[in-house]
Order: sequence, then structure tokens, then C-alpha cells
Amino acid sequence: MEHEISLYIPTGVKAQNELFNGFGRRELLQSAVGSLFGGGVAALLWLVSGNVALTVVAALTGIFGSVMMCTKDQNNQSVVDQIGNIVRFGRSQQIYPYRMLDEWGEGMELY
Repeated sequence: MEHEISLYIPTGVKAQNELFNGFGRRELLQSAVGSLFGGGVAALLWLVSGNVALTVVAALTGIFGSVMMCTKDQNNQSVVDQIGNIVRFGRSQQIYPYRMLDEWGEGMELY
């Protein structure tokens, strides 16, 4: 008699507690930094224009935008994470020089 060993791999298990789906402590800190940046932009708008309504809309847009950009999707990636991956890929090595031997190994050429 052969016993088949099966492995159960659960899906949707999160490594950390989340405040809501896709938004944990790390994302909260990222959103706080983004909201502070948005508040700074709103303060500059208020200094330039003196319009309170524009300032409030800019501040709320900064808060909402930072939360939306930091919330992870079903692939466990947020917009901030994807931008970081794009930047890391752009900085990585893209050209790999190699030496190719001819068919019979008599000479080497650099391509």
C-alpha cells in the first residue's frame, strides 16, 4: 500500500495584521508620509492663491490619493511597490556582453 502525501497550501493568508484588506501598518506609514506631502502642497497653494476651498480640496485629494496608492491589490502589489520595481529594473544591468565561440571552437569573437 502506498500512501499519497498531499500538501495543503492556503491562499489569502496575510503575513501581518491589516486595518482593512490590503492596508496594514507599513501602508499606514507610507500613507502618512504621502499625506504630509499633500498637506505641504496644499499649504503652498493656500499661500499662493489664498483660496480656502482649493486648499481643502488639495489636502483631501492628497490624503485620498496616498491611501489609494499604498493599498495592495490581490497580487500583493501597490502602486508605490510597482513604481519601485520599475525604478529598480531601470537601474539594473541591461546589456550582457559575452564571447561567442564559432561552431568548432577555433576562434573567439566579442559581441
